[in-house]
Amino acid sequence: MEVKLKISGMTCAVCVKTIEKSVSKMDGVESIVVNLLDESAVINFDEKFVSIEDIGIKIERLGYEVLGIAEEIEELPDKEDELKEKLKKIIVGAVFSIALFSMMYIEIPYKPYLAFLVSLPPLLYIALPIFKAGFNSFRVKSLNMDVMYSLGMGVAYISALLVTLGLLPMNFMFYDTTIMLATLLTLGRYLEERAKGRTSEAIKKLMGLQVKTAKVIRNNEELEIPIENVIVGDILLIRPGEKIAVDGTVFEGDSYVDESMITGEPIPNPKKKGDLVIGGTINKNGILKITAEKIGKDTVLSQIIQLVKNAQISKPDIQNLADKAVSYFIPVVFTIALISSLYWFFNGGILLAVTTFISVMVIACPCALGLATPTAITVGVGRGAELGILIKDSKVFDVAGNLKCMIFDKTGTITKGEPEVDEIISDYSKEEVLLIAGTLEKNSEHPLALAILKKAEELNISLSEPEKFESITGMGIMGTLKDLRVLIGNRRLMEENNISINEEYSKQISRLEENAKTVIIVGVENKILGIIAISDKIKENAKITVQNLREMGIESYMVTGDNEKTAKVIGKEVGILENHVFSNVLPEKKAEIVKSIKENAGGYVEFIGDGINDAPALSTADVGIAVGSGTDIAIESGEVVLMNDDLKYVTGFVKLSKRVLKQIKLNLFWAFAYNSILIPVAAGALYSYNIRFEPELAAFAMTLSSITIIGLSLLLKRYDPWK
Repeated sequence: MEVKLKISGMTCAVCVKTIEKSVSKMDGVESIVVNLLDESAVINFDEKFVSIEDIGIKIERLGYEVLGIAEEIEELPDKEDELKEKLKKIIVGAVFSIALFSMMYIEIPYKPYLAFLVSLPPLLYIALPIFKAGFNSFRVKSLNMDVMYSLGMGVAYISALLVTLGLLPMNFMFYDTTIMLATLLTLGRYLEERAKGRTSEAIKKLMGLQVKTAKVIRNNEELEIPIENVIVGDILLIRPGEKIAVDGTVFEGDSYVDESMITGEPIPNPKKKGDLVIGGTINKNGILKITAEKIGKDTVLSQIIQLVKNAQISKPDIQNLADKAVSYFIPVVFTIALISSLYWFFNGGILLAVTTFISVMVIACPCALGLATPTAITVGVGRGAELGILIKDSKVFDVAGNLKCMIFDKTGTITKGEPEVDEIISDYSKEEVLLIAGTLEKNSEHPLALAILKKAEELNISLSEPEKFESITGMGIMGTLKDLRVLIGNRRLMEENNISINEEYSKQISRLEENAKTVIIVGVENKILGIIAISDKIKENAKITVQNLREMGIESYMVTGDNEKTAKVIGKEVGILENHVFSNVLPEKKAEIVKSIKENAGGYVEFIGDGINDAPALSTADVGIAVGSGTDIAIESGEVVLMNDDLKYVTGFVKLSKRVLKQIKLNLFWAFAYNSILIPVAAGALYSYNIRFEPELAAFAMTLSSITIIGLSLLLKRYDPWK
């Protein structure tokens, strides 16, 4: 069973590591992924051994609050109220910090006692919650940010108390330092929370597309009802400018519909009776009546929102580097703080030792390490959704760095997937050939069969029912019509059934295949009745896509069930090397070819298909990309779904994934560099040059680190892969 719990109280990457480590040790827990940005934990567990309640109790014993199962929580705590409370603390802390700092330089009677009294209100209001959180974390052996800050503030405040008791000189009166540190930590978390909110704006936009009410026609009356009361089969009225409430089919009317929020394509699409429409898209000009077919969680928009949420909380392998660093981070920092303070105690005095200890404890920032990967993924996945590129698993970013091969399916991917009959060659009339071929193909859903049926319909040919029908995978169909055996398919089907192809037909077949046409042979009993040439137009941006991929160091391959001549012509047309074209491939063999290419690629391999019959190949590749439909089948296939069938979105995805990986690496570099440089400086590495970090400056630098990481990630919001 999988459950997503919302958790309150996590402050840094150490909190994430603590929860993951503790819960993963429980019997029955198979996996757990905690997301600091989303404040959630996705847990896979066996209900026979452990319950959700047990897991919740375990997490709460660690000092965190479990708000409940994400799907069942009607209303999460208002972040705005939380932010307002933090802002109030910052203002109060700033006022008292200034007052206490000023007192250090003013000669007043009973200064230590007065400073102690002035420090009490902000200590209780701002610092005490941090001390409590630090104590709870320390109690469960979780050395997180709260523990580090509590130690730093605690040393400062105890020093100040010893001054008040007359046991230390006035130089140690750190009341102002304690309150400043608490205020700066609160400021950092306030700014961090505001910035984190911006990283998930894409999800908020998608959720904003969901309609609250719908106009339905029941008993010839127009009623406006809550969206949750719409049922499958309802007729919905959509006026110009209104959002389409659910997924359905146009029942009546003509209009243009803006689907850019789903497909990323800005030009509105024409809709007429029988066309599919997607909930959340906008009706532009005409009045539409649609029949509701998918409602609630079954709509494409709801599925997209869920996919994006899942992708944003998944972890790529590159995150393991930060996770390992976090495991050792605070013990190492604490050791550095102790060693450096002891060194300066013997070489500079107790005052320098105390300030050094405090500075090291508050400047270290595991938050930056914890935020480096999830912020980039959250913004990047959200940006992809806005562009019509649905990324379902963040592992695609691991692949992006060493992507070597892109394997294309042909029909519906490189070509439009809408074949049309071009020529009919026969000693009989084309109507006779189409009557026999169309009658047998009536029961087939194959694109080539649909092309034959479409042509028969254009010529007003009335088709009858076949007496027998059998589909032969990779070759064609066989059936009986008026007691005659009929075979419709490729050369192989004819050869295996001992039907010879005369020289004239062979020449015609070769000519047609050399012009990238698929040839369907119609055989009756033991002779050829005729041949039907069908072509499928190449997509507009196919050639430029292959060219762009090659410029990025990615070689293209094509796998198709079509004949060798047609496949090579199509491959040559779009710029795929001849030895990279695989033809006459049965659907179940595609996965074997993908596996073979993977073994020799010298890097990662991605497969792109229409998501209908390419599931084995999609799952065999390092990353599977389903292109162009937005159907349930496509959404279930592969790790990426391109909502638009324009192949420019392939290069768009590759560039976006590379850009997100680059951002993750940049964030991690900044986080490691920040800690590697500033912790030694805080420890006194530059004291001989009169460069030192006071605790207040160290706290500000810590805050700046996390904000910088989030700010860098937010740059992805404006990334355009086609510029």
